Amino acid sequence: MASEKKAFVLRISPEMLKELELWAQEEFRSTNGQIEYLLSDALRKRRKAPKQSPSSNPE
Repeated sequence: MASEKKAFVLRISPEMLKELELWAQEEFRSTNGQIEYLLSDALRKRRKAPKQSPSSNPE
């Protein structure tokens, strides 16, 4: 069964959007596909990163 995708509004500066559009073109993706790819990559890296214990927080 294919996963359902949820649409939502994203507010982004025109400059950042232009850079994302260019980056997406370089990688042969749509702008939406590029944003989804970047978010997926960031989440995958976050899951792999070791968890920081509250006592190791320098605050």
